[in-house]
Amino acid sequence: MSSIAVPTAREPNFLATVLAVVRRHVLTVYSFLFFAYLLLPIAVVMIFSFNNPTGKFNYTWQGFTWDNWRYWDGVPGIRSAIFLSLEIAVVASVIATALGTMIALALVRYGFRGRATTNILIFLPLSTPEIVLGASLLTLFLNLSFVTFGFWTILIAHIMFCISFAVVTVKARLVGFDRHLEEAAMDLGANEWTTFRKVTLPLTAPAILAALLLCFAISIDDFVVTYFNSGSEVTFPLFVWGAARIGAPAQVNVIGTAIFVVALAAMLVNVVFQRRREVRA
Repeated sequence: MSSIAVPTAREPNFLATVLAVVRRHVLTVYSFLFFAYLLLPIAVVMIFSFNNPTGKFNYTWQGFTWDNWRYWDGVPGIRSAIFLSLEIAVVASVIATALGTMIALALVRYGFRGRATTNILIFLPLSTPEIVLGASLLTLFLNLSFVTFGFWTILIAHIMFCISFAVVTVKARLVGFDRHLEEAAMDLGANEWTTFRKVTLPLTAPAILAALLLCFAISIDDFVVTYFNSGSEVTFPLFVWGAARIGAPAQVNVIGTAIFVVALAAMLVNVVFQRRREVRA
């Protein structure tokens, strides 16, 4: 008499095993696909910085070459454009971070009339479309007859919209700041300036550095506001926009890759520095 094998409860359930594997790795797969989606355009830019196009357009792979990196300034106007963007980004980020840090300290530490209104005004540039911001600044500068469009109008515009990012970044750090550390320093005889220099500033330095890097990245990347207020000056984003209409040269990919690598290196240095500080503490 033949017997029929009946599965017992101890035998593994195939469907349950598959579901368990999916639940265990779905977040990893999703994260990998998400970052791949974000980094794919950057990878294309880096790859095509080594392309050797035969014409004006750098859209199809035609061969490997180092000449684009060796002669990165071979395209007329690209050197002056990148130097102008770097100059404006450095100055604007330093000024915006300094002003934003002081505004954040005032908003967190002190109560004054108009504090709530100031908080709202700080967030307005973050929520306002860039085209509205650029047009508004253009109207303002046009009404000031003594203003000449160029370096200074671009710098003022960049400082204006970068301040909000600096305030938000530094303010987030100051909200969770332990005021007892400052009080302890002052109880030990330190005055206000010494307390700020030796206690407040070192503890808020990571947020200040993050604000500085964020403002630099936003400034060097801005196109819309700069386009409205640049006059005859040409920054790197404006150069890319103008070059793309007739064929973007491979040197544009070279500059983009260099900016990305430098920004990534600065971020890694900041992370390593913060970890070392945590270990020492």
